[in-house]
Amino acid sequence: MKIEQIYTGCIAQAAYYIENNGEAAIIDPLREVQPYLDRAAKDNAHIKYIFETHFHADFVSGHLDLAKKSGGKIVYGPTAKPEFEAIIAEDNQEFKVGNYTIKAIHTPGHTLESTCYLLMDENGKAHGIITGDTLFIGDVGRPDLAQALVDDLTQEKLASYLFDSLRNKIMPLSDDLIVYPSHGAGSACGKNMSKETTDTLGNQKKTNYALRADMTREEFTKELLDGLGLPPAYFPQNVMLNIQGYESLDAILAKSKKALTAAEFEIVANQSEAVVLDVRHEDDFVKKHIPKSIFIGIQGNFAPWVGALLADVKQPILLVTTEGREEETITRLSRVGFDHVLGYLKGGIDAWEAAGFETDSIDSIKPEQFASELSKKSIVVDARKPSEFDAEHVENAVNIPLDSINSNFSAVPKEDTFYLHCAGGYRSVIMASILKSRGYHNLINVEKGISGIRSAGVALTQFVCPSTQK
Repeated sequence: MKIEQIYTGCIAQAAYYIENNGEAAIIDPLREVQPYLDRAAKDNAHIKYIFETHFHADFVSGHLDLAKKSGGKIVYGPTAKPEFEAIIAEDNQEFKVGNYTIKAIHTPGHTLESTCYLLMDENGKAHGIITGDTLFIGDVGRPDLAQALVDDLTQEKLASYLFDSLRNKIMPLSDDLIVYPSHGAGSACGKNMSKETTDTLGNQKKTNYALRADMTREEFTKELLDGLGLPPAYFPQNVMLNIQGYESLDAILAKSKKALTAAEFEIVANQSEAVVLDVRHEDDFVKKHIPKSIFIGIQGNFAPWVGALLADVKQPILLVTTEGREEETITRLSRVGFDHVLGYLKGGIDAWEAAGFETDSIDSIKPEQFASELSKKSIVVDARKPSEFDAEHVENAVNIPLDSINSNFSAVPKEDTFYLHCAGGYRSVIMASILKSRGYHNLINVEKGISGIRSAGVALTQFVCPSTQK
């Protein structure tokens, strides 16, 4: 059976292309739709359907633009109520793509409208199942993202629905089915996803904690909700964009890809409430940047960090990029609904400096220097996730996860100089830029993070739960 996974690593998202006999279907497309149109054109196929597994929270889907450009029909599962024309499938309704059959299987739990799509070949044999955010490799979808949309809906209720969906709709299916999820490791839509992006259903029944055959509803709910944490602030806004509709990406690019001279850039920055977002490599930002600008490098998990830290998708943004990456940056921002880019700095940071405007820098040291300076009096802030911190950390370090910084400034030393690090050097520079924009200049960034610190010979310790100490 012809099915292709189109995986976008920076947001850990998988879309799918299915084609047979000149007809094609796209499942869960990203906002930039030209690659799907090009793929269908390569097969001389027309896109008949655009299937959505649910109203996505972590990205803005390309369903509307793709439908307009291809003529394909948008399909959602039962209970979905989009504010645009779409086919609302019934449970077990079948759709033909060439000689293939795609069956909609309603699997509420992650959201109420969540639907999986069973893929059957020309002989009627089930080959795989597109599981959306219902079932991942090693995990299942978090049940706390749809609560705000329905009165009296709780994460416990959704977890219970998901328990039934998995056991009554998914687990009875054949073990040799290929599971095709919408996300892999790094996505905030689950907590324990594998780096693998496909597997057999049979293997998932053996290895996925949420599919244990002897698991009770209460055990499932407890394990699913344990350690879940708050969803990123931009998630509900993306859901509403996917329900209500949005401006075409072509229009966004046309108005956002605006080159501004240094003088124009400075005027817009002063007259608007725009965030100056610098997307260059962290090494370049550390050396020289516009004062109070925020660094989130495009080479990392760019869009999710923008969403988590800027939070409001209506936030106006001014860009500082390396030359030639302006359109890419605007496109990647649009993937998570940030459509209000006012322009970019023509000529980059060098043009800013050449025009006589002030620049700033971050005090940064190599891990070997950190090792030589470290003492019992040193204050060390670790920007990694709690699970990373617990695994190993500098003794007496303080853990302030990057995704919590905007609500946790009180934990940051205000006067004493402190060292700041993460795992490899990316997140610590993001945090340093945010802190400096808020007036914290008493920090020293440690290059290469914990990996460099370890290599420099600094002794690391692990968190030990008090109940296990003897």
